[in-house]
This record gives sequence, C-alpha cells and structure tokens, in this order.
Amino acid sequence: MRVEVFYFSGCPNHLPAIGRVRAVLETEGVSAEMAEVEVLDVASAERLGFLGSPTVRINGLDVEPTARSSRAVGLMCRTYVHQGKQAGVPPVEWIQAAVREAKEK
Repeated sequence: MRVEVFYFSGCPNHLPAIGRVRAVLETEGVSAEMAEVEVLDVASAERLGFLGSPTVRINGLDVEPTARSSRAVGLMCRTYVHQGKQAGVPPVEWIQAAVREAKEK
C-alpha cells in the first residue's frame, strides 16, 4: 500500500495529518510505503491534482471519496467537512475507509 500526503511548506495541518494516517495504519495493522510530497508552486499543484494542504491519497485515491473527481487545484489550505464540522485534517473514519478499500483491491 502506498500513502501520499501532499502539502505546502508551512502548512499547520501537515504533521497532524501524518500522525493521523500513521495511527490509522497501526490500528488497521497495515504497513505502507509513506511519502510526504511538498508542492512547491501552482504548476506542480496542477500537475499533481493538488486539492489543498494536506491532501492524503492511498494508492492514488483521495481519502475523501467526493473529492476524487474534483479539479479545483491550487496552493491553498484544505478544509474537510465531516458531520457538519470543519477540520484541517481528514477524519479518522475517511482514512480507515480508504485503507480498507485499498486492502480489498
């Protein structure tokens, strides 16, 4: 399994996202190749399909299913809305679901 966390320098949610992903992988008993990908400029954001910082992908798929077809890219902070609450990191449930989805394939 490959996990990528895309971010831009200075993002306050980059390290919390890494910690959350690692905790989920441990809970799920999954080992994964983990890559932190710094997005340096708008051209890179467009090339990578960067939806904002942090973006977490497992085996190339965003952990937020509804964002998988989004084309709104750029160097910006990313906000996740789950159960009516906004957060700067994806919820544990989404990461767990993405890990389980990747395990099934």
